[in-house]
Amino acid sequence: MSYIPRPKPAPVVKPGEFVFAAMGLYHGHIFGMCKGLIEAGGVLKTYYDPDPRYMAGFANNFPDVKPAASEEEILGDPAIILVAGATKTDERCALGLKVIAAGKDYFTDKAPLTTLDQLAQAREAVQKTGKKYAVYYSERIHVESAVFAGQLIEEGAIGRVVQVIGFGPHRLGTLEQPGKPGRPAWFFVKKHYGGILCDIGSHNVEQILYYTGAHDGTVTRSQIANYNHPEFPELDDFGDCQITLDNNATGYFRVDWFTPDGLQDWGDGRLFILGTEGFIEQRKYFNLGLKNSRGGHLFLANRTEETYFPLTGQVGYPFFGELILDCLNRTEKAMTQDHAFKAIELSLIAQRDAVILEASKK
Repeated sequence: MSYIPRPKPAPVVKPGEFVFAAMGLYHGHIFGMCKGLIEAGGVLKTYYDPDPRYMAGFANNFPDVKPAASEEEILGDPAIILVAGATKTDERCALGLKVIAAGKDYFTDKAPLTTLDQLAQAREAVQKTGKKYAVYYSERIHVESAVFAGQLIEEGAIGRVVQVIGFGPHRLGTLEQPGKPGRPAWFFVKKHYGGILCDIGSHNVEQILYYTGAHDGTVTRSQIANYNHPEFPELDDFGDCQITLDNNATGYFRVDWFTPDGLQDWGDGRLFILGTEGFIEQRKYFNLGLKNSRGGHLFLANRTEETYFPLTGQVGYPFFGELILDCLNRTEKAMTQDHAFKAIELSLIAQRDAVILEASKK
């Protein structure tokens, strides 16, 4: 095995040098966002959500952190450098604009917004203030196989990347209540969640851009369907998309809400990266059919080797330390703002222009 993961990242700042808060606590991704920043040396000072249920859930995960009494308490605190948020999808841009107007950087769950008009507002706010509108594209930045795949590509392990194919199936229910939608009512209203190619698809578009090294692309075909949930007429339970990148690489992804109840986790997320000298497969969350296989799995084949890498606990997540340093130093090492916005822009275009498959109407 001639390739090994780089050393796991250590905290990048001393205690108290980077203070942040959490606000808008609806989605469970907020826990991963905060824990990632804490592991990188950040200090979570406080948190707030108008819904007491989400406040209680957050307190259970961070019992030593004191809650705030209001949004204003957080936005007016000069010690807080960044606000992390995972509110309802269509409310994320409005929250971000408040945070940026208060002179703080913003770190939002994906999808970071739901319309092209919101994207224009976010771009304008960033351009005027110089503040960050960072995005938690967790399926790359918080998955060890995805991090290691990026390292391999940087080292030339598979040559030039010419195609990325991603699969992002999700479970609509929960392991505790299989077969029942584990989502609130607003999730099934398209203006609130943005559609499947916006919501889940933004993960995949971001990865296509990142692994190909592209800066832009053209959506050449996108499709959506509601195959099996007539009780939720505005739900897209299936979507796929093909993109041609500005460097002539290509990307394709499929996303859906059809994870079967018998699967050991919420979705069999996979990614295939084709290069001119080899290929990579990521099995992101488990190895299908193998019990006790939770964690990242990566397979590499190139001119010199065919190797399997079990990656749980081996790689870590450098994004969070890089984001902290970007906020302190006003750099863009973790992810450029253009990249974060381009991923959601292409996702929104794919959603807007998607063909509604006739089969879903029958």
